[in-house]
Amino acid sequence: MKKRHIALGVLGIACVGVGVTAFVASPTIHEGAPGEMPELGRPGVHTIGTQEIAFTMPQRISFPKLGLATGQTDRVNRTLQVRFWYPAEAMAGAQPITYTHTMDPPDMEPFRLEFSGRALADAPPSDSSTYPLVMISHGFNGWGTQMSNLGEHLASRGYVVASIDHADMKLEGAADFIHSFAKVLVDRSLDQRQILAQIAERSGDNARGVFAIINAEQTGLIGYSMGGYGALANAGGAYDFASDTLSSVPDQALEVLKAETAEAAPIDAVVAMAPWGGQPDNRVWSVETLSQVEIPALIISGSADDVSNHDEGVSWIFDSLTGTQRHMLIFREARHNIAGNAFDLPEGAPFRAIEFLNEPVWRQGRINGINQHFVTAFLDLHLKGEEDKRSYLDVPVPNANDGTWEVGFGDQLNGKLAGPDEGEHWRGFQRRWALGLDLVRKEAGE
Repeated sequence: MKKRHIALGVLGIACVGVGVTAFVASPTIHEGAPGEMPELGRPGVHTIGTQEIAFTMPQRISFPKLGLATGQTDRVNRTLQVRFWYPAEAMAGAQPITYTHTMDPPDMEPFRLEFSGRALADAPPSDSSTYPLVMISHGFNGWGTQMSNLGEHLASRGYVVASIDHADMKLEGAADFIHSFAKVLVDRSLDQRQILAQIAERSGDNARGVFAIINAEQTGLIGYSMGGYGALANAGGAYDFASDTLSSVPDQALEVLKAETAEAAPIDAVVAMAPWGGQPDNRVWSVETLSQVEIPALIISGSADDVSNHDEGVSWIFDSLTGTQRHMLIFREARHNIAGNAFDLPEGAPFRAIEFLNEPVWRQGRINGINQHFVTAFLDLHLKGEEDKRSYLDVPVPNANDGTWEVGFGDQLNGKLAGPDEGEHWRGFQRRWALGLDLVRKEAGE
């Protein structure tokens, strides 16, 4: 009965993310203008290229729906599309790409999204340097370009970004949900780890195309929700295989997952956005297993997250990462949707789509700008070794509302960004605009 509760509890959240009719939508794109973005959330200097590449993982463990009861497993070739964004050569007359995705829930009309990007499709990679690799992994029933704004942003600032489309199994009802989610419990970690390995192998000697500009010795992993569940395991936080949540998975599949995640993947920094799996009812780690993570970690959460459970789930994960220095950025009053593009849905869009794509309190564009700012600072520090970025993370006060920056008569509208001289205000934020946020730091051993 508990396993059914686990599955249906997530189903109640996941199924609201699908649309009931067809609309065309586009995200709010800043088109290079700084706008309200904090400093490091603004575009970098690089032209952005993009392309999609298929990766096949041979003989991957899988299991049919019947396998949930019988333990039957199969071996299949699993092929996934990976969207790359990267520093590119400018192309005269080239037009930015338009991304598309169709939400196709059971018993509802497909909901089509079209969203404009800034990247140039198939632009030649810049050959002036090599760049750190960052992988992005979406949540359950998400898709590979759902966080294209973040991917493009990081590419503009000198990273090669690889975003997996995990192709979660289509849902036709509650039984299919239970099967699909059980598969995700295995696939997220394995997809991330195995595709990272293939990218690293292809970026070695005699590499071509986008692989020729990848420095796989500097690698970061970003995971949202179930992507965060997989990312933390690959960062070294092995699952607690005695967890009731994992008992829905056939034993042979669990044995493969256990063997593959026994050691950390070769990554140097991890960002977990609203990571799933720490909440008491669905906890898949122990304090001991999470303490094995030794690479720097940035956790991002909404204080009212009722999917991953901020108070008892995400915060517990953060507190348990005692083997490393880590930061946790908190959007106060936000729920689970603290990642994903800002979609400008038309009037009349179904509420189910709105609830999946948007956050009820914060504007999604504002969330994205803040995430871009802190993720850039974190990766620049830990992948590129840019020590000056530490001051963006080690804020003077944990509660942004407590920051001070004297405002003179007529100064409140000048748009100035806090620099090193404004030591009591969150660096990189405009005067009076660092509000509603907490940023907590803990050192290894704490």
